[in-house]
Amino acid sequence: MANVKPFRAVRPRADLAHLIAALPYDVYSRKEAYEKVQGNPYTFLRIDRPETQFPPDYDMYAPEVYEKARDMLEDMLREGLFIEEERDAYYVYELVMNGRSQVGIGACAWVDDYENQVIRKHENTRADKEADRIRHVDVCSAQTGPIFLAYRRREGIEAQVHRAMSRPPVYDFTAEDGVTHRLWVIDEPDAVECIRREFAQVESIYIADGHHRCASAVRVSKMRRQAHPQYSGEEEFNFFLSVLFPDDQLMIMDYNRVVRSLNGHSEEEFLSLVSRIFGVTAAGADPYRPRRKGEIGMYLKDTWYCLKIGEDQYTGDPAEDLDVAVLQRELLGPVLGISDPKVDDRIDFVGGIRGLGELERRVKEDAKAAFAMYPTDIHELFDVSDAGKLMPPKSTWFEPKLRSGLLLHKIEP
Repeated sequence: MANVKPFRAVRPRADLAHLIAALPYDVYSRKEAYEKVQGNPYTFLRIDRPETQFPPDYDMYAPEVYEKARDMLEDMLREGLFIEEERDAYYVYELVMNGRSQVGIGACAWVDDYENQVIRKHENTRADKEADRIRHVDVCSAQTGPIFLAYRRREGIEAQVHRAMSRPPVYDFTAEDGVTHRLWVIDEPDAVECIRREFAQVESIYIADGHHRCASAVRVSKMRRQAHPQYSGEEEFNFFLSVLFPDDQLMIMDYNRVVRSLNGHSEEEFLSLVSRIFGVTAAGADPYRPRRKGEIGMYLKDTWYCLKIGEDQYTGDPAEDLDVAVLQRELLGPVLGISDPKVDDRIDFVGGIRGLGELERRVKEDAKAAFAMYPTDIHELFDVSDAGKLMPPKSTWFEPKLRSGLLLHKIEP
C-alpha cells in the first residue's frame, strides 16, 4: 500500500507567489527559457533552468551551472522570499483552466513505492534527461518541481480536501496563461493522520507526468542512502515531491500528429491507401475533432476526413489498443515508413492545447498531412501501467500544468 506522507514545505511568501511560480522546466526550449526569465527576477524558472544566467552558448550541463541554481535558491531563502512550514502538512492545490477546476494533494511519495511498483510508470526515460535532473536535485538538495501522480478516488481524502477548501486559501492568483492557482494548508494532526491512513489503503499510484523527475528523485535517494549507510528510512531524501490527483479530476487532452512526407505517394494515392485500412468519410473544410475512441481526424489537401478504426484492429492488449498505437501500427509504419516515431524527423507531435487550427497551419506550411486524435482516457493509462506495459510516445497531454516553485521539498540528510 502507498506511503504518502505530509512534509514541511518551503513555499513563497503570499505576496510573491504569482511572480515566483513557473511552468515546468521542460516545457521551454533553451531560447524560450532565456526569453521567459527576462524582466522577472523572482521567477523560479531561473533556478529550474540556471543556464539562463550564463551566455547562450555556455555548456548548460557544466558543474557551475547547477551550483548557480543552488546559490540563487539559497539567496531567495536568505532574503526571506520563501517561508518554511512549521509542522508537517498536506497541501490542497487547485488549478482552474477555462472554468474547469482540478484539485490534488501536495505531499511526498516514498521512493521504495516506485521501486516496488506501487507507483507505476507508463513510459521509459532517457538517461541524458535523468542526468540533468539528478545533478539539479543533488546540488540544490531540494526537489523543486512536483511529480504529477494519479490515483483512484477515495472519499475519505475528498472529505478532508473539501473541508480545507472551505477556508480562505494561502495563495489565489491567475497566471499570465489564464490558469488560476489556489493553495490550502492542511496541518491539523487529526486531518493529517486521516489523509495518511487513506493513502495507505491505495493499492496503486500512477505517474501521469514527470517520469524523468521521478526517476531522478529515486536515483538521488539511492546516492544519499549510499552516503549515509545508517539511514533510518525517515530522512527526507527517501521521499519525493508530488501532487496527487484522484482519477475523476484529471483531463487528458489529445496529442496529435503531423507528417512531413507521404513516403513518395501523391495525396490521391495516400488517401486511397488510407481507405484500405480505415473507414474514411469526408468531413469537409471545417476542422474535424474525433467524438469517441476509434475515430481519428485527418487533414489532407484542404479537406478533413473522419477515419474509423475497425473492431478487428483491436488486439486486447491495453497498450496496442490505444488509438495512437493503432494509427502507428496500421498506417504510419507500413504506409509512411515511420517505424520509430521517437527519432524519425518526418513526424512531429502537436499538443491538443494548440487546437486543430495548428494542424491546419502546419499542413499549409511544412507538412503533408495531420492526424487529430481522440484523447487517451486516464483509465487507459491505468490499464497500460497495471499490465506492466509502456505507452507509445506522445500518448497523453495533461493540462493544466503544475507550477514549479510553489512547493519545495528540502532533502538534506
